[in-house]
Amino acid sequence: MKVVILAGGFGTRLSEETQNIPKPMVRIGDKPILLHIMNWYAKFGYNEFIIAAGYKSEVIKEYFYNFASHNNDFQVNLLNGEVTQLNVKTPDWKVSVIDTGLNTMTGGRVKRLEKYIGNSSFMLTYGDGLSDVNLKSLLEKHKNSNAYLTLTSVRPTARFGEILTTTEGKITSFKEKPQLDQGEISGGFFVCEPEIFQMIDDDNTIFEKEPMERIVNSGKMYAYKHAGFWQSMDTLREKQLLDSIWTKGDAPWA
Repeated sequence: MKVVILAGGFGTRLSEETQNIPKPMVRIGDKPILLHIMNWYAKFGYNEFIIAAGYKSEVIKEYFYNFASHNNDFQVNLLNGEVTQLNVKTPDWKVSVIDTGLNTMTGGRVKRLEKYIGNSSFMLTYGDGLSDVNLKSLLEKHKNSNAYLTLTSVRPTARFGEILTTTEGKITSFKEKPQLDQGEISGGFFVCEPEIFQMIDDDNTIFEKEPMERIVNSGKMYAYKHAGFWQSMDTLREKQLLDSIWTKGDAPWA
């Protein structure tokens, strides 16, 4: 099953990092967040990727075109240009990087990939979020539901500490950035059927609006509830949080 990764946005809320590179290429630890995401899918046996690029697509293209050199040591014979890879640790993946347009919306990016996906089920996610979601269980939920689209629902971590008080103002509970008890949101990590292509109009279509509303109205959209780790990387603060988790050596997505 192919894995589509949306990696074309401008990443304006993370402008400290995205002036020269697209957000999926921002590093968490020693590697781009995009590679962290792909490693998680590969852990479950999904190793055929289609990356929907846009903003600074040439950076993503160059990275994967020269993947071995970026991720291994190498030796160059300066006389004839011959390159020998050393300590090779290149994964057995097939990666397609497709430029889906600079200003194309998320739905339009998915629509542009229809000819590469064909009439098959496929995985879909964003290039800026990490999770330890069980992809095998997600797929089972999707198949058992007979859905066109199954999304992973998560409860995000609160941005600030949560306090509970009495009417007099006495604090009865304080939790430092707890996972919210209510308000599930879409964490991405979708499983899709090819029928969703018919729900997308054109490049200006935002996947999370009309297409998903149409799928909901058809009764073919389900949620896989994930109670484990999930974190998007929309801001510098969130990037630093993921860096910290990775540096400590206990990243749930590793």
